[in-house]
Amino acid sequence: MMFFGLIRYSTFAICVWMTLVCLVLIPVWPWLWMPALVFGGLSVLGVRDLRQTNHAILRNYPVLGHLRFLFEMIRPEIRQYLLESDHDEEPFSREARGIVYQRAKNVEDKRPFGTKIAVNASGYQWLTHSIRPKKILDTDFRVMVGGPDCRKPYNLSMYNISAMSFGALSANAILALSKGAKAGGFAHDTGEGGISRYHREGGGDLIYEIGTGYFGCRTPDGRFDPEKFREVAALDQVKMIEIKLSQGAKPGKGGILPGAKVTPEIAEARGVPVGVDCHSPDAHNAFSTPIELMEFIARLRDLSEGKPIGFKMCLGHRREFMCLVKAMLKTGITPDFIVIDGKEGGTGAAPLEFANHMGMPLVEGLTFAHNALRGADLREKIKIGASGKLIHAFDIAKALALGADWANSARGFMFSIGCIQAQVCHTNLCPTGVATQDKRRQRALVVPDKAVRVANFHRNTLKALGEMSGAAGLSHPSGFLPWHLMMRENDRDMVTGEDVYPYMPIGFLLREDDERFGYMKRWRRSSAESFEPFDDGV
Repeated sequence: MMFFGLIRYSTFAICVWMTLVCLVLIPVWPWLWMPALVFGGLSVLGVRDLRQTNHAILRNYPVLGHLRFLFEMIRPEIRQYLLESDHDEEPFSREARGIVYQRAKNVEDKRPFGTKIAVNASGYQWLTHSIRPKKILDTDFRVMVGGPDCRKPYNLSMYNISAMSFGALSANAILALSKGAKAGGFAHDTGEGGISRYHREGGGDLIYEIGTGYFGCRTPDGRFDPEKFREVAALDQVKMIEIKLSQGAKPGKGGILPGAKVTPEIAEARGVPVGVDCHSPDAHNAFSTPIELMEFIARLRDLSEGKPIGFKMCLGHRREFMCLVKAMLKTGITPDFIVIDGKEGGTGAAPLEFANHMGMPLVEGLTFAHNALRGADLREKIKIGASGKLIHAFDIAKALALGADWANSARGFMFSIGCIQAQVCHTNLCPTGVATQDKRRQRALVVPDKAVRVANFHRNTLKALGEMSGAAGLSHPSGFLPWHLMMRENDRDMVTGEDVYPYMPIGFLLREDDERFGYMKRWRRSSAESFEPFDDGV
């Protein structure tokens, strides 16, 4: 036992011994001063390890224990480049990232020798195709967003850049995304960090997102400022306004940008003081009830002179969404659009518990929102966007089949400008200059080159969506319905999307004549006047 106890210090002991040997022999072989310096440094490190109190492994394994921290540091890279299979999602598979890189570079994106996916395994999904496919020549697919009270509807692309703020992304990243959106004719969601000078310089169409911090339209004490909002909404670049209720990465949680990171450029975009902590509260202060939210929507529509107004949310308590629907019916005020963000969303750094276990995944959230609006006979007035790991044509087609009118992607477009999924976005050490405020690191991202790649990725993804739509016998991707989607339930049985995620009958909530899937239970327990439950259920 004593032997195994002493072996822990063997590396340290060898370093000390080699240092002494080299020092003794330097008069004979002068070149030994170099190894003496190396082993001497390691010996000093070993003494420090024995005396420090923060790391038990270093006290027990001086010098040698540092290998543990080295391997921990390079583990993600070793896994990503050497061990990960093409289909391991960490969080995006190598195959998924690869298709974005190829389409962004406008190079060959075909695969030889058939699929690598286990098509007979439980969970496999596919689209049904037609004996008589159609050729779709124009793949610039669009959807008109604007309800009955909207005076300036917007002809939105069916694939757009999802919300990512300046501050989370670098200046060069924002500029490349905005220029790419302008070249490709699609929209760029600003994220809740406001409209920066780089959004304006890029010139792309913007969806102005208003979060709980009201950045860009706030008073000094953090409340909504209608006059500042009117000024921002009047910008020709701003095509739609989106109220952020929650996001998939960390639903129900706000955040704080430390004062040290609030640079003059970020302060300018957000309307906050330079160098002062910048808070995003957990909840809005401009409204607190479903009816007040609808009234806020009407107010924004008036202040923006009729531009499309909507909100984004990751579904949580389904009853609360029913409260919103009842408020729409009671006030007669409806949003022009709703974006359902799946909990798969991940551009915002979040606590592990929130990232892994808080919020509803996209498929379930999307189908619930779609059917709740159908049940109240409001679906035709309100368009639905979907976001959450939608980066290739099948992802988009599936979302459309389950009720979405268009799709957004954040990380897909990050890949298009060079993101390598290093997952150090929150450290300011992004190796490709995408998610950092370090000016030297941002230099790596060459805006003219990456802007072209953004437009290429968008165009080639919609082209692939058009090919899948035509193969299904459709003239437009909006024709996808649940029965086009097939899923393998186990190793033998398969089900259609219609079996698992059916479209509920229009008006069934108003008639109260369909008790399936728990919709009526939550409808009866919801109120337009308050988000508070009648009991402990959700």
